[in-house]
Amino acid sequence: MRKFVFLFFLLISTGYVIYAQNNITFKASAPEAVVMGQQFRLAYTVNGDGKELRVPDIADFQVLMGPSPSVSHSTSIVNGKMTSETTTTYTYILMPRKEGTFTLPQAQIKVNNSNYTSNTVTVKVLPADQTANDESASGIGKDDLFIRMIVSKSSVYEQEGFLVTFKFYARGNAGLSNIKFPEFEGFLVQDIEQPQDKQWSLENYNGKNYRTVVLKQSILFPQRSGKLTIEAGQFDAVVQARSQQRVQSFFEEFFDSHREVRKELKTSPVTIDVKPLPSGRPAGFSGGVGEFTMKTSLSSDQVKANDAITVKIDISGTGNIRLVKNPEVIFPNDFDVLDPKVETNIRTTIAGTTGNKTIEYIAIPRYGGDFEIPAIKLSYFDIKTQTYKTLTSDAYKIHVERGEGGDVSNPVVSNFTNRENVKILGQDIRFIKIKKVHFLSREEMLFGSLPYIMWYIIPAILFIIFFILYRKQINENSDLALVR
Repeated sequence: MRKFVFLFFLLISTGYVIYAQNNITFKASAPEAVVMGQQFRLAYTVNGDGKELRVPDIADFQVLMGPSPSVSHSTSIVNGKMTSETTTTYTYILMPRKEGTFTLPQAQIKVNNSNYTSNTVTVKVLPADQTANDESASGIGKDDLFIRMIVSKSSVYEQEGFLVTFKFYARGNAGLSNIKFPEFEGFLVQDIEQPQDKQWSLENYNGKNYRTVVLKQSILFPQRSGKLTIEAGQFDAVVQARSQQRVQSFFEEFFDSHREVRKELKTSPVTIDVKPLPSGRPAGFSGGVGEFTMKTSLSSDQVKANDAITVKIDISGTGNIRLVKNPEVIFPNDFDVLDPKVETNIRTTIAGTTGNKTIEYIAIPRYGGDFEIPAIKLSYFDIKTQTYKTLTSDAYKIHVERGEGGDVSNPVVSNFTNRENVKILGQDIRFIKIKKVHFLSREEMLFGSLPYIMWYIIPAILFIIFFILYRKQINENSDLALVR
């Protein structure tokens, strides 16, 4: 029994140690960008009792201080279960030696006799600000606060996507209100989802360092050729500016009074040169512009008459995939065809619009025999090669056996126009199979339905008899009264 209890606690302790080791994280963090001559912090954080920190030589930066360790403890109780965690942070104060982009190497640390390695950190060192400063009467220079509309391309083909970015530049603390982006007339717009907590970053632009943040990013697809202009956007900015009033006392100078300044900002309009697609479009051009692939499949090549088959087409790639026309599928004349079901799954990033488009055709053969669905083709304009390309599938041969009761004498056209709720044919929904039709003659209509006619004749006869007896009773009562 003692051995059993000892082994039980040993297994629990081992499992706890393994669990704790699997949850150890060792992470390095530093600013994405710093200015030449500016000090910054490099921190290594481990959620455990770390020992023996080893950091390689940081040759491109001057170490002003560190490593300075700090330990914090946290305790939480969730559903009556108490958990505690120890976090150790080692901090360095660094200063860059030169401009450029540098990668801080990985560090190593030991926790519970196990070694852990941190991630690398990339830091961009920007040049120092130029001394020139053109300030207006409000204390804000014309180059201290502005918004840029940046386009990835100024010359594109019709339906070729390009990236447009709206970025806010500020030399100090500032905010925006009454944001009005352009209407993008003549373009199809696919917005890129932005993070909820937008982070400011440093950027050196025209010799000055700015705090910048991305306001909006979209992929635009021009819908016609020619010169298309993206009009200016309008924004109201609020910035903290140093007061230009003369300092009256020591306290005003000490507290360095500031005031809010409102300023209207506009982006400069941008003109895009949209070239028409080259001549020589292949027959059945889908309107697709980009890079695409196509896969097709057939649910079954051997079926019975009146059983459904499905032809599935999957188009994937990068470009205006949402606007690609459905490829034509030529079914035999004796097939009833439902409206296609189309599903799109599209993701928009700064690299463009990627995803896939799935088209499903459901057809019902009405006669037995051997049939063929010709090859399916998809033609599009390839942006990389600037040529038209055609994707071709294999042809499908289908053998249809005679259904129960023979083939249908007259094909029945399906009246399904909305297939959104049609999921599984042959299980949830079955099509009507028509067998031999027998028409009733006039005699059969008259005498074959005699039991049903009697339901109407018998009540009518009973009503007439009741009416005659009722009238007779009234007459007899009137005669008796007269005699009296």
